[in-house]
Amino acid sequence: MKKRISTIAVLSLVFAALVAPASEAAATRYITVKAQGTVQVTPDAVRISASANNVAASSKEALAATAKSSAAIRAALKSSKIDSKDIATQSVSVFPEYKYSNDGGSTLVGHRATQSFTITVRAANTAGAVVDAIVAAAGDSAQISGVSPFVLDSAKSSEAARAVAVKNAKARALSYAKLLGVKLGKINYLVEESAPNSLPPVFATAKAEDAATIVDLGQQDVTVSITAQWLIQ
Repeated sequence: MKKRISTIAVLSLVFAALVAPASEAAATRYITVKAQGTVQVTPDAVRISASANNVAASSKEALAATAKSSAAIRAALKSSKIDSKDIATQSVSVFPEYKYSNDGGSTLVGHRATQSFTITVRAANTAGAVVDAIVAAAGDSAQISGVSPFVLDSAKSSEAARAVAVKNAKARALSYAKLLGVKLGKINYLVEESAPNSLPPVFATAKAEDAATIVDLGQQDVTVSITAQWLIQ
C-alpha cells in the first residue's frame, strides 16, 4: 500500500513538472497604453447672456418697466428666428438702490429691477445680429454680459477625435513593442475614459464694425481620452 502511494506521488510530481512550464509559457502578455485625440472645430452655436434693467421710484414700477423691456427682447429674439426653447430666464430681482456720500450717508435713488436671460443662437453666424436686435429692442435698459461660442453638435468632431486617439494609441503601443523586441497582436480592449470635451474657444469676441456687431467664433478643441490594450505575439 505504501509503495502504491509513493508511486502515485512520484507520478503527480512528474506530471506537475511537465505541465507547469507549458502553462507559464502560455501566459498571456499585453501592452496597455493611454492616448488622447484632439481636433479643432469652429463652434456652430453661440450662448448670449443678456438682461433688462430699469430703475423706478417703487419696486412695482421697476418690475413693470423691466417686464416691458423683457417683452421687447423676446419679440426681437422671435423676429431673429430664436425658438422659445432656446430662451431661458436665469433670474428676476428687484432691490433698492442708494447713492452714498463721502460722509457715510446714503440717499434712496429708487428701485432697480432686473431680468436676465440665457439665449442659445443655433445659427452661429447670426449671433452679432441677435445682439444688435436685443439692444435695439430694449434700448438703454439692455445689458449684454456675455457672448460665448460653443460646439452644439459634437458628433462629427467627436468621431474625428476618436480616430486620432486610436491612431495615437496604436503608434504608442508599436513604439513600446519595438523597444521590447516583440510584435503586437490583436486588440484586447479599448475604453473611452471620458465623454468628448469641448475646451474654451481659442478666440471669440464680439465687436462693432460699420455699426453692426460681429461675433468672432474662433476654434475649440474637442478631445477624447482612451485606454487600449494589445496582445503581444
